[in-house]
Amino acid sequence: MPIYSNQELKAHLPAGKRLLGLDVGTKTVGLALSDPSLTVATPLQTIRRTKFTRDAEELEAIISEHGVGGLVVGLPLNMDGSEGRACQSVRQFAANLLARNDMPIAFHDERLSTAAVERMLVKEADMTRQRRAKVVDKAAAAYILQGALDHVLQS
Repeated sequence: MPIYSNQELKAHLPAGKRLLGLDVGTKTVGLALSDPSLTVATPLQTIRRTKFTRDAEELEAIISEHGVGGLVVGLPLNMDGSEGRACQSVRQFAANLLARNDMPIAFHDERLSTAAVERMLVKEADMTRQRRAKVVDKAAAAYILQGALDHVLQS
């Protein structure tokens, strides 16, 4: 399947399947899972990146275990909306996943997602820096996925 716009993703998602949100970084991939009704995103886990094949196998196991039918991948646009090296890397990661697993994928603007999550974890959850480091990637993935669910998929 090709990579879809956020508006097209829901139409190509198999009925009753969940979405998996990905916050792809250079060292980790944060994961979040939607509920089957595509209403709520919940932080799931963080994968420490190694070789792509191993990362993809771990993602495929998670996809199978949780009944995932599509992916929402955070796209790290520059503040002016342009794409830089980080976007190219994330797009390549998604293309490599698509070559292994035929499921609908959409990108969602992730600008400031990590910063927003960090602020929330400091102010509202009063977490230590060490504890924040353990949860920030999966929380950012949930922030990205929830943004897609709220603004695009529910319409």
